[in-house]
Amino acid sequence: MDLDDTAARLGVPVEEVERVHRLAGDRPSAPLPAKGDAPAILDRLAVRPDDAAEIMAGWPDPDSALWTPELRWLLDRSTALVRADLGGHGWLPPGPALPRERGLAWRHLYVYAYLALVDVVRAYHRDHGIGDAVSWATLADLGRNLAVDRRMRGEGWPVMQSWLTLHARGGLYELGRVQHQRGDATIDLHIPDAGPLTPEAVAASLDEAREFFPRHFPDEHYTAFSCGSWLLDPQLREYLPEDSNIIRFQRRFELEPYEEPDGLDGDVEVLRFVFRTLTTPLDQLPRGTVLQRAVVDHLKAGRHWQWRRGRFPI
Repeated sequence: MDLDDTAARLGVPVEEVERVHRLAGDRPSAPLPAKGDAPAILDRLAVRPDDAAEIMAGWPDPDSALWTPELRWLLDRSTALVRADLGGHGWLPPGPALPRERGLAWRHLYVYAYLALVDVVRAYHRDHGIGDAVSWATLADLGRNLAVDRRMRGEGWPVMQSWLTLHARGGLYELGRVQHQRGDATIDLHIPDAGPLTPEAVAASLDEAREFFPRHFPDEHYTAFSCGSWLLDPQLREYLPEDSNIIRFQRRFELEPYEEPDGLDGDVEVLRFVFRTLTTPLDQLPRGTVLQRAVVDHLKAGRHWQWRRGRFPI
């Protein structure tokens, strides 16, 4: 195939098409579930009706005019790329960010790749003795992220398409309130948009993880929980009360010395998670909570938020 022509037709840099071609090679892809089974699967994945309707309307039927040869190639090879790293736990972009305004196939291509991998990763879970409850709770982060992207008017998906490959490879598990990502020597903690971050809910999730990973991944040995997040920015203590859930979460961690992280902007991350927007002017952001007021006032004062990393022993 002509990679330059494919990149031009997709409207993406040729280097990104070359990366997919190189990493996927001739490795096997995975088939989509039967279209008739898709609504029930989307429901299990917590996909909301408006998103589910779009996904079904853009389904890659063999005779669909929405699906050009280059889109079908990218769907097949991006699925193969992710499947080839089954069991991996690092960040893995499945392919280039697409111009999603061009249609439903463009908008949801990586959603279809995720759906094709559901049976693959659930088989991986079963091989490791992981039950359906954890399996589906973990994979249902798809619906949560689609809903967030809809709130963000499409601004969130370029990050989310890579984030969700952790779930589709068995690299991350949702255990109660907290998501736990396998690593080398640490379990990395992630906080989904799923209600209050109470100390009790966090403690229960940590206790579950202490039993989960030795049971299901006995060859992996973890010494600490770690987290990289704007939630660990000590500047938040200037604004939030000592008994707030965020400050109590911070107290669990010993922070590493601050270094500007590659590719991460603390201000952007705070706006993404607190307001679910990256482009709304500060004067137009809501100020209904202490946290919202803190974020806006801090930025309006010409200060910046930090993305910090910390850890504590298991």
